[in-house]
Amino acid sequence: MRTPKRWTLRLAAAVVPALAWVGLPTATAGGSGPATVPCGGFNSPRGVCLNTSLAVGGTSYNVDWYLPHAPARGLVLVQHGFTRGCGNLRNTSRSLMEQDLMVLCLNASMAGGNPALAIALADALAGGSVVPPQGRPLPGGIVVGGHSAGGHFASAVGARLAALGAPALRGALLFDPVADAGFTDNLAAISGGGARPVLAVSARPALANLSNNAFGALRSLPNPFVGLQLTWSGYVFGVPYGSSCHTDVEGENGDFVGNLASGCTPTSTNVARLREFAAVWAADLATGARTAAYWCTDARVPSSCGSRVAALTGGSRPTAALIPVN
Repeated sequence: MRTPKRWTLRLAAAVVPALAWVGLPTATAGGSGPATVPCGGFNSPRGVCLNTSLAVGGTSYNVDWYLPHAPARGLVLVQHGFTRGCGNLRNTSRSLMEQDLMVLCLNASMAGGNPALAIALADALAGGSVVPPQGRPLPGGIVVGGHSAGGHFASAVGARLAALGAPALRGALLFDPVADAGFTDNLAAISGGGARPVLAVSARPALANLSNNAFGALRSLPNPFVGLQLTWSGYVFGVPYGSSCHTDVEGENGDFVGNLASGCTPTSTNVARLREFAAVWAADLATGARTAAYWCTDARVPSSCGSRVAALTGGSRPTAALIPVN
């Protein structure tokens, strides 16, 4: 896939949500960071969310940990987008945790996907220096995931884990990712020739996702199924309504500025669809399972798709499309 021109990326940086999120915590070199406290606005009978600090590459970052009460079946990185924060992914992260998955998000700059931090985090994960709070052990399986520029960050984390030969890497789960330099190679490394799944839930083409500029990298993979592009919430008298949005993954945890920058507002229907598929796929990736209703054996053959995929992509009025594969 051709690397986007720098001026195009800078233009996108002017509108990708949300440019004025003021509450982004600042990383501090060598400090102990804040005490461990409950995450604001979080409630679930299945687990807890804790905000604390994590040392990565000699710098302390403010992070959110989602810890299920049950033994965790895997660790999922759910990284926020450019100039956003982990709180913007609160309920999506909760939906993954409620699959008995541990979730980690770093509050950090995602400009250009922050490949230096991605490598440092992968090194820390592989080296065993990432320790969850409450004395919880780090699960054996790791799924790398992220939204927008955070999707590029996740791809760099996964590629580094693959290069290190980390057996814990299980695949990638991306939310309307925006590709920067090296994205195609990163996904190829994660895929490992199709051995590991790489999945995305994307929105319709827009400036915020650089007109789905990640699709070229996804299509280049040997993987026979790479995910869904949400299109519409539904139809009234044959007229579509509720177009998908770059901030669907944020849903009710988004804000006016973020949605304004994306040029759209998430609908509850598409937010629910995204979280449904993300939760099932994340659990499947972490455990090596395949919940048949949510997968296609071959995206080029619609009849090979499970019932939940077919319900969105089939018929004369689809509300989602299969991301193309070669």
